[in-house]
Amino acid sequence: MAARILVIEDNAANLELVRYLLSYSGYVVLEARDGAQGVEMALRERPDLIVCDLQMPLLDGYQVLDRLRQTPGSEGTVIVAVTAFSMPNDRQKVIDAGFDGYLSKPIEPEKFVAQIEAYLPADLRLPRPDTEA
Repeated sequence: MAARILVIEDNAANLELVRYLLSYSGYVVLEARDGAQGVEMALRERPDLIVCDLQMPLLDGYQVLDRLRQTPGSEGTVIVAVTAFSMPNDRQKVIDAGFDGYLSKPIEPEKFVAQIEAYLPADLRLPRPDTEA
């Protein structure tokens, strides 16, 4: 069964790119366009992994993380920050806040799916269509 991945991103172009890359690779992609919608969808849908922007309206990525970590049953959800913040100490700040991973924008389309799959349990990773035997 394909992993269900929630993408929380307010930029339409970024959301479309991430959705395309993940769905083309066979994953079920859920979408939220702001942090509040993302929290609500995460609690309702219980995705296997969340890809979350940091700068968003209503709730930023840190607030999304805090709300999910404080909600019984969702505190163990894997949450990866994808952000334009890419200064040397930004990665450590994200990890220290409690995110499970950090990817900087702009994403590299040819590497993105493999980077996300690294955060999924092995049994939820799908064979890659572009992988050579």
